[in-house]
Amino acid sequence: MGSMPVQRASLDVEDVLSQLNIAEKVALLSGIDFWHTAPVHRLGVPSIRLSDGPNGVRGTRFFNGVPAACLPCGTGLAATWDTSLVKKGGALQGAEAIAKGASVILGPTTNMQRSPLGGRGFESFSEDPYLAGAMSAATINGIQSTGVAATIKHYVCNDQEDQRQSVDSILTERALREIYLMPFMIAQRDSKPWCYMTAYNRVNGIHASEHPRLIEDVLRGEWGFDGLVMSDWFGTYSTSEAIKAGLDLEMPGPTYVRGKLVNQALGCGKLGVHDVDQRVREVLKLVKRVEPLGIPENAPETTVDTPETSALLRALSSSGIVLMKNENNILPFSKEKSTAVIGPNAAYAAYCGGGSASLLPYYAISPLEGIRAQVPHAKYELGAPGWKDLPLMSRLTKTSGNKDGLTMKVFLDPPSVRDRKPIDEVYVSYSDILLVDYKHPLVKTYLYWLELDGTFTPEESTEYDFSLCCAGTGKIFVNGDCVVDNETHQRPGPSFFGAGTAEEIGTLRLERGVTYDIKITFGTFPTMKFTSPGTTGFGSGGLRIGLERKASIDTEIVRAVKLAKEVGQVVICAGLNKDWESEGYDRDHMDLPPGSDALIKAVLAANPNTAIVIQSGTPVTMPWAKEAPALLQAWYGGNETGNAIADVVFGETNPSGKLPLSFPVRNEDNPAFLNYKSERNRALYGEDVYIGYRFYEKTRKEVAFPFGHGLSYTSFDIKLLSVNDDGVDIVVSASVSNTGEVDGAQVVQVYISQHHPSINRPKKELKGFSKVFVKAGGTEIVDTVISKKYAASFWDEARDAWVMEKDVYDVLVGDSSASTPLKGNFQVHETSWWNGV
Repeated sequence: MGSMPVQRASLDVEDVLSQLNIAEKVALLSGIDFWHTAPVHRLGVPSIRLSDGPNGVRGTRFFNGVPAACLPCGTGLAATWDTSLVKKGGALQGAEAIAKGASVILGPTTNMQRSPLGGRGFESFSEDPYLAGAMSAATINGIQSTGVAATIKHYVCNDQEDQRQSVDSILTERALREIYLMPFMIAQRDSKPWCYMTAYNRVNGIHASEHPRLIEDVLRGEWGFDGLVMSDWFGTYSTSEAIKAGLDLEMPGPTYVRGKLVNQALGCGKLGVHDVDQRVREVLKLVKRVEPLGIPENAPETTVDTPETSALLRALSSSGIVLMKNENNILPFSKEKSTAVIGPNAAYAAYCGGGSASLLPYYAISPLEGIRAQVPHAKYELGAPGWKDLPLMSRLTKTSGNKDGLTMKVFLDPPSVRDRKPIDEVYVSYSDILLVDYKHPLVKTYLYWLELDGTFTPEESTEYDFSLCCAGTGKIFVNGDCVVDNETHQRPGPSFFGAGTAEEIGTLRLERGVTYDIKITFGTFPTMKFTSPGTTGFGSGGLRIGLERKASIDTEIVRAVKLAKEVGQVVICAGLNKDWESEGYDRDHMDLPPGSDALIKAVLAANPNTAIVIQSGTPVTMPWAKEAPALLQAWYGGNETGNAIADVVFGETNPSGKLPLSFPVRNEDNPAFLNYKSERNRALYGEDVYIGYRFYEKTRKEVAFPFGHGLSYTSFDIKLLSVNDDGVDIVVSASVSNTGEVDGAQVVQVYISQHHPSINRPKKELKGFSKVFVKAGGTEIVDTVISKKYAASFWDEARDAWVMEKDVYDVLVGDSSASTPLKGNFQVHETSWWNGV
């Protein structure tokens, strides 16, 4: 990136702008690579680094990157209902960004869960715009307290992955305002993010990245946003339109719709220099804003893996775990009883979802590891495979230096060349390898070859499956014999963003205690036998290597039932993982992976003293829910996933999480069911403002578990409600008594309902909440302050403004959307309209 910038007292934005030539201005409108902005060294403008993402800071590398602190997924954070804790999580992300040399974090994700099937639903916070807005603001306040810029995304209506770049989200202005823009509006009011990222999709006919009404009129005009608007990666689709609409920065670089095309637009008068200047000004303002961080260009990437980091991650993860059911108080379990841990998610740490939220963690504790840390003699059975692709080989293999993983050698010659010498040797801890950012001075083209070596010593004598999918060509050898050939014949598949092959699997019987030599040979992307359309820019490609004991569902269930009958208590760990929930595609259905439901029913029948732990980022169907005595919803919990689950199962932590989403009984029950997926590039938001609990309550449709629901190991009594109205704010006061024997936390939820609205409105809407810790036997008074105009108003399409109608408004207070026994009210004496925040 050239030399270091000239040291200067501080960037004077207008002075620099006046001295920039046209070429420099145009360069500043785009990134220079995947993660960096353009510098202008002669005027002291440095290049700054951006980094993913919403639940941790990856840094700049997909392959063998610097490990990171991985926070729980968005729904897991929102399930804490704890803004002060989530703010601490944001501050941790800021510290991580600084350690990775990044001035800008690409998060939080603030889209809405219209449907349980959204591929990135786990990344977002909630089906409720107030909860999503409060969590976004807390995250941003935490990040920006460190001097790092937050980027709230994806503005707006990026609520599905199906045809995400072309789909037109068609919705009423009222739904847009009350549901989809509202969390951004709350975040703008309460945290003032320094950056916004536009969505891939169209909104009512116009792409979000070139939508003047959304960017200039609403965001900058009505809300007073004073910062930078960037595109999602490869989400800039025009030159003049996007610049005129207010899109400051095209990402990533090098540019493909700016650069020369901006010069052409200036030449023919489609753009004026003042249009370009407005965009450049915002880029310079952001550079100035993050200047106090003092991060040098090309800063090395380091880690903040401390005991304090681990403790905060553990608190974030355990605080979001929701106790859904606990009949006869069978939880918490005793550490003294014989314990079995069964299920596809037990020995596998499902710590995050897939896509740009996925990152390499410092470590990831599986539920089995977490439980065995507290109950060392816990026994384990798989019960049913829960993976889409075989689990990674690197979990089970050792290098010659006895580290977990594989050793990778890089060659410029193919295996047919005898006595070829490696030019590089790299330790690989994670056998899902994307080579887009592998660099070596001797590698001048995308064509080169790899060999990966390791050993495997099985714990039992049985058949094992080996798997390989690749964007390239490859084979797996065990003791010199080829077990998987993904080279001679290749089948297209979904791997590597659609550029790669299907997963090829080979099976071999291995003996317990014998050490086997494993070698994988690989040729990079140019050696592939076919190419998928649209993947020409895939560079050197990649490979994913899997290994697992051969698992048939029926046999595994028999083994699990036998173990369940032998022990005093069982923890079933089931759910989804990042194979199933990921950026790039939506789920096909709401069900658990094949075999999981049958496993759960069989184990419940074998041992009624069973607690079920489900990990997923969004709702799943639970046909066994009525038979299950104890059920925990544990999300993707970040590095400390397994420890947090064990803490709750054994009572080290009293669960206090509440659902940020309704769990419907069936997918067919959800309000977006008829309109979810893109149809000829359009998605009709036919449910209008009736998203989530707003729909289930209006239609009196039964849910499996309601929005806001969550139990505790103690009992609480909320009473003494009072409502005070000073004309600007409503202060809702209540007492919370812990009437049980365990210290714990309760969430006081405040919903508002209008008596006689002039249009149809939801029965009630969440407008405030407070989480409070109460000692056993103690009482705390809780005040929840709510903006009156936000509590009472709806969007008046006839006036293009918010309206607060003259009426009486009920204040409904309780501990879930289905339980609001306390009732007060306030009045609006005159109807009024308003705009802005």
